Amino acid sequence: MTAIRHAEAAWEGDLTSGHGTVSAVSSRTFTDLPVSWAARTESPDGRTSPEELLAAAHAACFEMALSGALARGGTPPERLSVSAAVTFDKTDAGWRVVSSALTVTGRVPGIDADGFRAAAEATRDGCPISQALKGNVALSVVATLEA
Repeated sequence: MTAIRHAEAAWEGDLTSGHGTVSAVSSRTFTDLPVSWAARTESPDGRTSPEELLAAAHAACFEMALSGALARGGTPPERLSVSAAVTFDKTDAGWRVVSSALTVTGRVPGIDADGFRAAAEATRDGCPISQALKGNVALSVVATLEA
């Protein structure tokens, strides 16, 4: 089954002093979130950025993929908590997303810390958002199993 999701963005003004908005059209879960260049490169000041939205997408995608992988392995998780830190930096080629660092903590009965780390590392490269980033962005994951 193919799934297509839609978002919209609008911008007013030049890059550095202008501002815009982004909205989730398909779900309508957020509308007119403010975005700005300063939110990308300096301080958010109540605005979001494409990189923050990418971090949210990567964290959500990874947690779903890891949950599925653990369940297929016979150890479904009770709870996973995932954060993603997406780094936007100026390189010789210009401004680029250079990395996405995932951190996951899980409560998973029936698995040891090494097994949890191995599942997280395999999922790091396998979730759909990771696949979209792979080869362009450095991906990493730190996994901690709760007692």
